Amino acid sequence: MRTKIEASWIVGHAKGAHTLIRDGVVVFEGTRIVHVGKSFEGRVDKVIAAKNKLVAPGFIDTHVHSGHRASHRLITDTGRPMYYGQPFLEISVPKEGKVVKGDPRYLKHGDAGSEAAFKLNAQFTIAELLRNGVTTFVEYGSQLRVQEALLAEVTRLGSRAYLAPGYDCGRWVGDDKGRLKRVRNDQSGLDGLALALDWIGKYAGACDGRVQGILVPREVETSSLEVLKRTRAAADERKLPIATHAAYSVLEFHDVVREHMMTPIELLESLGLLRPTLNIGHGNFIADNPNLNYALARDLELMGRAGATISHCPINIVRRARTLDNWQKYRQAGVNIALGSDTYPRDMIMNMRTASYLGKIMSRTYFAATAGEVFHAATLAGAVSLGRDDLGRLEAGALADIIIIDLTGRNSLRYGPIRDPVKSVVECGVGDDVETVIVDGKICMENGVIPGVDFAQLRADAQAAGEQVWASLPEWDPLGRTAEDACPWSYPEGD
Repeated sequence: MRTKIEASWIVGHAKGAHTLIRDGVVVFEGTRIVHVGKSFEGRVDKVIAAKNKLVAPGFIDTHVHSGHRASHRLITDTGRPMYYGQPFLEISVPKEGKVVKGDPRYLKHGDAGSEAAFKLNAQFTIAELLRNGVTTFVEYGSQLRVQEALLAEVTRLGSRAYLAPGYDCGRWVGDDKGRLKRVRNDQSGLDGLALALDWIGKYAGACDGRVQGILVPREVETSSLEVLKRTRAAADERKLPIATHAAYSVLEFHDVVREHMMTPIELLESLGLLRPTLNIGHGNFIADNPNLNYALARDLELMGRAGATISHCPINIVRRARTLDNWQKYRQAGVNIALGSDTYPRDMIMNMRTASYLGKIMSRTYFAATAGEVFHAATLAGAVSLGRDDLGRLEAGALADIIIIDLTGRNSLRYGPIRDPVKSVVECGVGDDVETVIVDGKICMENGVIPGVDFAQLRADAQAAGEQVWASLPEWDPLGRTAEDACPWSYPEGD
């Protein structure tokens, strides 16, 4: 069936860059776009009216950790200073011999867990992404059963995903005094890589090609050199993208320098891993960051020369009083800046706005991190990180991954008068303004409704699951704190 969308505004694509079309059309047939322009005189079977709306390529979220993220609510406006603002050390490092209760993401491959919990996390993740206009996402290395649950929901709800179990050579635990302690097992990293490759062999290309594989050694500092070398070799052989957290923490930076006498970025470069399809999680604590006081800074040069990608997650890290040091310098060096949501909210429009405002401040110029640049980061840059030239753009031949954004602000005055719709979306929009989502030419959400998803029930189920996580904190927290000890209420409880 051939469908035409008639829109007030369209983000088109020509000669490798986005364009802006006023009063135009997008035509797609099957899974592919056949025409983008001012008009189309050919036969169509269906017309979608998009007056006062912006038609754009679906967003690509390059950094997703699945689930309802209830544990992250325990570090809002608080935390332990010795972690230097690193979120996962705060809420995913259990007391030695314990596990983070209530969140199956932290179980090891093969550990028993509630089937309902895996399903809830997957449903919540993919429904939230679709509701906010994300048509393609990269899951950042959760364990095997999480990937299986995500695969089931991708199949059911119709999104596009890069999945595979992550792996590492040892995680952190808290000792009897609450201090960080590394549990190291190099063989587990090799076994995890083998498991990931097996999973990719089975499921890459599933859902009519909407599911593809990605190799995720979770962090550089928790991966042995052998694991990283074998990851590179497997990626080269199978033409797979890679994602890993690197240059993302003060502690991680110093750990890698102490162990390898190289920065995390230098280590990746020495192993031949720097490339556009290497998705570096965060990449904000590079040697060039003045906060690290590193005397010989060449990380930015190395990343830029290789065209490496960072998945910048502005909302998640600004909550921990951190940001990308200088958006403009990263761009000028040649780094491919893509955007991710990481934790919550999975709202790419809010992440674009946050990236733009912080990018201007840190670059010390309002000409940096423009609306066009952050929109590029949320679309085309994500496609580059995956080695795809058929995603993140609206042009003939590209896959029909399309979103329609309501520029009336869902019957509010939030947008005001609109001159440039991209600037208006970045400055005034929220994810809830996404009205329609199309993936592979099929409508996955229409008028804010995703078939088969009860948002009220999902919210209720997530709330119940969150209450269990918070109530169980004393059982696994290294300091034995209650939720109220760890994260006091904003105001004292009243009578």
